[in-house]
Amino acid sequence: MKVVFLGAPGAGKGTQAALVSKRYNIPHISTGDIFRQNINNKTPIGIVAKSYIDKGQLVPDEVTIELVKGRILQDDCKNGYLLDGFPRDVAQAEAFLSFDKIDAVIDIVIPFDKLMRRLTGRRVCASCRESFHVDFIGSLQVCPKCGGTLTQRADDRPDTVAKRLDVYTEQTAPVSRFYEEHGLLHRINGDQAIEKVFDEIVKVLG
Repeated sequence: MKVVFLGAPGAGKGTQAALVSKRYNIPHISTGDIFRQNINNKTPIGIVAKSYIDKGQLVPDEVTIELVKGRILQDDCKNGYLLDGFPRDVAQAEAFLSFDKIDAVIDIVIPFDKLMRRLTGRRVCASCRESFHVDFIGSLQVCPKCGGTLTQRADDRPDTVAKRLDVYTEQTAPVSRFYEEHGLLHRINGDQAIEKVFDEIVKVLG
């Protein structure tokens, strides 16, 4: 089974991807992991990718596509895989369909105002790195787990979150329409309990 996960920041892709990966015994692959693996192993394509990253530039589509292509050809992907974070734009989606066949695309959908609440309300312990949400801990500034100081990550501040969601709308949301036109897209309501979201995904995947 070959599955692509889509969804805006904070939609719960990582949580659901881990559950699906375990359920179907397929590797959960993220572009971030692919980049790190190739850069750490100093592969030829990893060296090229690092040259862009070190300059603070986006890695070109053709480089990203080659990295993904190399990853899904590895032995652990023989029975399928779950891609998270790729494709990020229509050009990548078109290229991807040219060298592999996808079984389903899961788009976890949540209204942006609720995503803002999810992300801006997140607090992380500076000591144990455990994550909490103000909806559950209120104004607490001390980690309930270890007593460390709770902080808000820079990328969880309202202005940064708004920019992240804008980038998603401009670049990645069109990928949903692309896959819908190819009859592969399944929209899942992510604004419900984790277990309920997972159940709906399983119904789609069978």
